Amino acid sequence: MQLTEMRPDFERADGVLAGVEPREWLFRGIVGGAALFVFVVIIAMIYELTRQAWPAIDAFGLGFLTSTTWNPPSEQFGAAPFIIGTLVTSSLALVLGTIIGVGSSLFLVEVAPRCVRLPVSYTVELLAAIPSVVYGLWGVFVLGPWIQHTAGPFIVRWFGWLPWVEGPALGVGVFEAVLILTIMILPTIVAISRDVIGAVPRSQREGILALGATRWEMVRIAVLPYARSGILGAAILGLARAIGETLAVALVIGNSTQVPDSIFSPAYTMASVIANQFREAENDMHVAALIYIGLLLLIITLLVNAGARLLVWRVTKGQITTVIE
Repeated sequence: MQLTEMRPDFERADGVLAGVEPREWLFRGIVGGAALFVFVVIIAMIYELTRQAWPAIDAFGLGFLTSTTWNPPSEQFGAAPFIIGTLVTSSLALVLGTIIGVGSSLFLVEVAPRCVRLPVSYTVELLAAIPSVVYGLWGVFVLGPWIQHTAGPFIVRWFGWLPWVEGPALGVGVFEAVLILTIMILPTIVAISRDVIGAVPRSQREGILALGATRWEMVRIAVLPYARSGILGAAILGLARAIGETLAVALVIGNSTQVPDSIFSPAYTMASVIANQFREAENDMHVAALIYIGLLLLIITLLVNAGARLLVWRVTKGQITTVIE
């Protein structure tokens, strides 16, 4: 039999498959339409938010991002307190959540016996199923009093010399919101980090140990560099949830339109101010300003995810280059 008789029933011509069956074209149309639908939804959201926020955009422009005035009766609005509140709470929660999450993942994969690993893993994943309102109520009735009477005075007494650690410890504020967000993003970070750390080849671990390395050296040299991109992706996914979290934060952050000057100060995040004030907007400009904040929140979320993909791509590219070399 000649080789020409064994060729498939279609061939590639100028990058396009020729002779493709109708079912193949149907499949391509369905998946292509699904991808296009997601793109169209995002564009439609940006367009609609921009259209409804246009009165505020036209009135305040980019000065809306730096102004600290929020006075609905006089129609003077600025989003700086809410942007700062969002960045502070999300960044601190990301740092704490990543440290605790990666440490927990290393314990589950590298140290814990199976009888401990499975129950702890299920318990951590169960945290993701708890509604955010439950976290908020727990923060109000349990975490808040503990911070006000125990943790807060201790932190002020021993760490009051640090910037942003001053004033009386209140039952609501930035610090409580940070702790709530840290707990809420832990399941995401732990689950993904555990999987990527567990995916490190066993031969890579054994090779480092065979050279006389300790367990810590094995983790530092062989495990963490290999799993770096996955851990980074887990942290960014946790950050995305922290930025967009609304109800739990609204219950515990104190809801103040002033720029926070301490970790114990009440504040607002971009999501919580929309949730609290949208139904009680005093005028049309107030509504437009809140929608303007929603547009900014959408743009920030898109930029965070785009930056995450870029970082993961660069880290992955560096790992591939190292392996080739």
